[in-house]
Amino acid sequence: MSNLSNFLKPKSVAVIGASIKPLRAGNIVMKNLLQGGFNGAIMPVTPKYSSVCGVLAYPSIDSLPIIPDVAVLCTNASRNISLFQQLAEKGVKSVIVLSSDMHFLGIDEIELQDTCLAIARDAGMRVLGPNSLGMILPWHNFNASFSPVTAQAGQIAFISQSAAMCTTILDWANDKNIGFSAFISLGNAIDIDFADLLDYLSTDSHTQAILLYVDTIKDARRFMSAARAASRNRRILVLKGGRTQAGRLAAKAHTGGNDTLDLIYDSAIRRTGMLRVNNSHELFAAVETLTHSVPLRGERLAIITNGGGPAIMAVDTLLERGGKLAQLDEELMEKLSEELPTSWSHNNPIDMMGDADHSRYVATINALMDSDCADAILIMHSPSAIALSEETAQAIVDAVHAHPRKKRFNILTNWSGELTAKPARQIFTQAGIPTYRTPESAVVAFMHLVEYRRNQKQLMETPTTAEPVHVSELQSAKKWVEEKLLDKYTVNLDTHQIGHFLTSFNFKILPTWIASDSSEAVHIAEEIGYPVAVKLRSPDIPHKSDVQGVMLNLRNSNEVAAASQAILDRTQLSFPSAHIHGLLVQGMAKLAGGEELRIKVKSDETFGPIILLGQGGSEWDEALDAASALPPLNMTLARYLIIRAIKGGKIRPQKLPEPMDIDGLSEVLVRISQMIVNCPQVHELDIHPLLANGKEFTIIDADLTLRRYTGDAQQRLAIRPYPSEYEEETQLKSGEIVMIRPILPEDEPLHAGFIHNVSKEDLYKRFFTEIGEFNHEALANLTQIDYDREMAFVAVRQSIDGNQIIGVSRALINHDNTDAEFAILIRSDLKGCGLGKILMSKIITYCQAKGTLQMSGMTMPTNRGMLMLAQSLGFKLEVSFEDGTADMVLPMTEHSSDSN
Repeated sequence: MSNLSNFLKPKSVAVIGASIKPLRAGNIVMKNLLQGGFNGAIMPVTPKYSSVCGVLAYPSIDSLPIIPDVAVLCTNASRNISLFQQLAEKGVKSVIVLSSDMHFLGIDEIELQDTCLAIARDAGMRVLGPNSLGMILPWHNFNASFSPVTAQAGQIAFISQSAAMCTTILDWANDKNIGFSAFISLGNAIDIDFADLLDYLSTDSHTQAILLYVDTIKDARRFMSAARAASRNRRILVLKGGRTQAGRLAAKAHTGGNDTLDLIYDSAIRRTGMLRVNNSHELFAAVETLTHSVPLRGERLAIITNGGGPAIMAVDTLLERGGKLAQLDEELMEKLSEELPTSWSHNNPIDMMGDADHSRYVATINALMDSDCADAILIMHSPSAIALSEETAQAIVDAVHAHPRKKRFNILTNWSGELTAKPARQIFTQAGIPTYRTPESAVVAFMHLVEYRRNQKQLMETPTTAEPVHVSELQSAKKWVEEKLLDKYTVNLDTHQIGHFLTSFNFKILPTWIASDSSEAVHIAEEIGYPVAVKLRSPDIPHKSDVQGVMLNLRNSNEVAAASQAILDRTQLSFPSAHIHGLLVQGMAKLAGGEELRIKVKSDETFGPIILLGQGGSEWDEALDAASALPPLNMTLARYLIIRAIKGGKIRPQKLPEPMDIDGLSEVLVRISQMIVNCPQVHELDIHPLLANGKEFTIIDADLTLRRYTGDAQQRLAIRPYPSEYEEETQLKSGEIVMIRPILPEDEPLHAGFIHNVSKEDLYKRFFTEIGEFNHEALANLTQIDYDREMAFVAVRQSIDGNQIIGVSRALINHDNTDAEFAILIRSDLKGCGLGKILMSKIITYCQAKGTLQMSGMTMPTNRGMLMLAQSLGFKLEVSFEDGTADMVLPMTEHSSDSN
């Protein structure tokens, strides 16, 4: 499919179904285009009228004098198949479909939508919609929408699945004088979706921040890849509808998609470095903050106020959301005491008292900005006869802008009230200082900055990993799975049956035996020793607690016999038709001093396998009582999951002599992730409970559902895991054996060492600029790659000092897979050993397998070694000594035929 440059930078537009009748879509779109001042060709298409809105009309698509960059279909859906065929024949590459009646669930309507999409794909035509409000591109004066409100030019892009949210946001933004770089209504997104637009807008010079309104995601892998890449370059906010089950069903009816738990979306958004807001009010507040704020340096908030009550509400909101109050040092306290009355609060919040005038505000602000006690300042004002609202606001604006350290602080204001406060809030808005009506909304807005900073930090944090599963144990586990699924599509297994599988991944399992009746249970108990636990074994009763099916701490044969028979009797009485597969007998685990947890793996239709973590219990509701994460996990990501579960109250750690070891639990979660990645047949795994005793973790009970899986096992994962299939050993000219493998996030220290061994001259040839020390963020960008759209192969050799990276080749593939930008760098003291050709051949083979159309790169004309290598591998060279560049292009189809 083609890219979106013509679509988002149009020079001509055709309005199909243009009309002179007011309130018709074809009339509103024409008026919006004309009133917006679009300088390109506007061509109404209708056989009914000779002109529309004073513009000459054309009777049919084939009569258009030029091929429009964009066609807007303002027609009834019943005509769309014919119109799509005509647009394809004309060579139109972009179409916006406004009609909403292509999405109904009747067979005819589904066929209509699919047929139109097939025509578009065959013709290389991109489709926005159907059920789209249209698109507004203010920097191009292009309003191809039927919105009653237009958009000002600005630096925020808004992409929405809801047309109603579009008009709501527009109305609010115009009141706040906030502009947009693009305003796009996706509708049902049968073709152009969030991923396409994130790819484009993340490199758009007019776009500094991106807002998304999401009902449902259809292609999780594409969304995650695009969002992760975009969030490294732009601030992205997400408002996700459908937090409740009823809301999810409404979202599904609105735009299609699957019924995915809200906490899974929450994990996905967090994992990509974006920021989620919970409602439209928070979205407005977050836009206000992110539009006007400098990047947050830290999380310490100082509060200045003329009223104690509102400040208390601000502090409560801050601490409830996990924020930090700044601590005032002695020097600042002394300075404030000189400026403020003796009755001031002598603490943060800094209560200047109700008689504070504008000069007291200015003195307090200057004192705070002169110190290093805070990273952000919230200035609060309650209506006062002494501190006049507008006069005080202007004085604060002047003081902040005049201070030499203003770029070190995030300034937020809360001007409470309506009639008297509104003009003051307008002063702050015009000055570029975020302002809010209530203390709570101001603090929530600040916490958006904090949470965004935390998500970005998590995105860039250097991970560690647990020990990999041994090859022989992994092969044993895979063989076991295949044997269990022999001649079956699905199989459900319990604790007794899955012990071998779990121990292959180094889990500790409480030994379990099966008894057919109470007498056999007594016999087993005598063998293993008391105390024991006896549990019901029935596939038809998911919750053993429904029949008191778990009896613990049985200390002799009489107790075992009585408990076993009672379980069987209760089951037959309450569930007479249930299949009973006997009883499980276990030695009692050391419950005293332990923490019981629940870990569940489930397969979501959209995001694939998900890991859920919580406290567990018989009333466990995964939608409410769990935190979730998407595999693959490393130790860092696993730790984040645990901390999030604790902070969210999903795990409530007890005060124990030996507290639960977070690193140990992280390792358990990483091994579960390894299981998911390596065994695609694991459809569901429910560990209930996992007993945590300090650093020891024991699986007491577990249920496993295996399901036959065919195709690419990694394709089911929302995030492409490390592609171990590309690992290989190779020999250099010197005879030395090196490992060629994909780069790992954990390679950051090795990569820093590698860069240190590359000369400044070679770095200049690679990056076209003087390179100093690579900081953590730069190294994270080089090592934490998205394997779905980018690849870096490193050559690693072993030395007495440990592993060393000695060379790297990269390919960054564009979103439509037409071009891969490549680069290669070899340690300066190891040139001439044949490593360059090995790494280049590796990256070429990779791009061939991906189906990329061509590879391209750039170097300097003086880099003869690179040019000779590229030429020997079939690259076409174009050297420009005047520009100081040499372009290298390898058409992959030609290379493939030459190599056969």
